[in-house]
Amino acid sequence: MRLFSIVAAISLFVMPAQAGTSRDLKEQHSSVQPTIMVIPFTPKGESLRKNLESDEHLRVAITKVKEGFDNRGINTIDLRAKLKQLSNIDALEAEAVDDIKNQVIELSGADVYIEVESKINRSNTGNSVTIVVTAFDAFNGQSLANKVSISPSFYTEKFDKLIEKAVDNVIEDFLNTIQSKFDLIVENGRSIVLNVSIAEGSEIDLDSEFDKDLLSDLIEFWVEENAYNNYYHLQGMTTSKMIFDDIKIPLLDPETGNTYRVTHFAAKFRRYLRELDLEVERVVQGSNLVFILKQ
Repeated sequence: MRLFSIVAAISLFVMPAQAGTSRDLKEQHSSVQPTIMVIPFTPKGESLRKNLESDEHLRVAITKVKEGFDNRGINTIDLRAKLKQLSNIDALEAEAVDDIKNQVIELSGADVYIEVESKINRSNTGNSVTIVVTAFDAFNGQSLANKVSISPSFYTEKFDKLIEKAVDNVIEDFLNTIQSKFDLIVENGRSIVLNVSIAEGSEIDLDSEFDKDLLSDLIEFWVEENAYNNYYHLQGMTTSKMIFDDIKIPLLDPETGNTYRVTHFAAKFRRYLRELDLEVERVVQGSNLVFILKQ
């Protein structure tokens, strides 16, 4: 029995559009198409590039998944072309597996990645291949879709054909499920997490008054006003910390029509805090924002 896995990454390709009315934004949303990158999953201690070049079945699996989306009109990105853009490939391969995946996804601009596991099954009644595909929103790690497909059993060693059959059996339904989740993202926005804390030794806390309002109230008012569709959830609060475990941000920037990034939200929030004459330390890690305040 031989096991191998692949990871596919999907990013959102947004056609250029002019900012304008809500109708304009709906038209922009309708132009969003997934762009796919397929990469090999490499166990810790093994070389990503070596696995790609030396494992024939892995290359076939990567190609078949890529072709499955190509044949359905979905744009794909070539992994090898992207790797050539990296000036530190050797350093990249020396990192932990999760770091490799994160860096490759970041390089591709991926917003969604698909983990595809492929397992060769041998038996006295014939050989088959099992394909497991799971899609995650790379923006916040939320699961979007998962499917399992098993190829028919044949007395054959041509596993490329079995892989192709397994992929063909699942790719259409899988893509449809992903698209339905994208529709929800377009309608409801994407989730980020915001942590606001007070620096040790600061002369203020979240109960300090600013123009007769508590600092915590001002922050919550701002979040409500700037969250997509005004949706947010405040998980908890003390005098030194506020945790918003779910703030929605739009898929597209309403002013420019470009993809809206968590850094855009962070920049706006930082400017607001500076208007309150607060010193701000900001950390952005994926979809997590950390702001440390002092005065």
